[in-house]
Amino acid sequence: MQTVALIDYGSGNLRSAEKALREAARRRGIAADIVVTADPGRVAAADRVVLPGVGAFASCRAGLDASQVYEAMNAAVHGRGVPFLGICVGHQLLATRGLEFGVTPGLDWIAGEVRKLAPSDPNLTIPHMGWNAIKLTRDHPLFVGVEDGAHMYYANSFALTPTDPADVLATTDHGGPFTAAVVRDNVAGVQFHPEKSQAAGLSLLANFLEWRP
Repeated sequence: MQTVALIDYGSGNLRSAEKALREAARRRGIAADIVVTADPGRVAAADRVVLPGVGAFASCRAGLDASQVYEAMNAAVHGRGVPFLGICVGHQLLATRGLEFGVTPGLDWIAGEVRKLAPSDPNLTIPHMGWNAIKLTRDHPLFVGVEDGAHMYYANSFALTPTDPADVLATTDHGGPFTAAVVRDNVAGVQFHPEKSQAAGLSLLANFLEWRP
């Protein structure tokens, strides 16, 4: 049975994510032990790592640093090559830096910046809340069975813009396109909340649990 470390650093929607991962595994018949943890040892030994995130970029980065789990996460993901999924601000933290409330260094796992959304339509509100369709840039194992145009649930005012367009796996539109999903090697991130995105979100989580990058 594989172990999935869902990192608890005080900045994530942990129970919803945990419940959705368990349900995704159950539906697909995947043997997975979903462990909510801030224990560096458990993170370092995990078979997969999920980093959620809710709130401001700077506070989430501060929470991750204070948790002392970063080195273990980095050892698992880059030392052993285990699959990684960042969700919402967990996805944004992959960037080189975030521009929310000043400049905050990110993990720099996917080069780029996290910038505030700037819709071209003044009638569109920020934060961007609710359902929106994804547009896939290419086929990828994470989106097998998820239709191009599937609706996912968002709650964001900022978005990650990768330096290399090849890192963008999907986009969505809110007065202009922005990144909905990224992937580079064994590192992936999604701006939307798969745990709130019903069947399409559960399919993505199940695909993550089976992903062999």
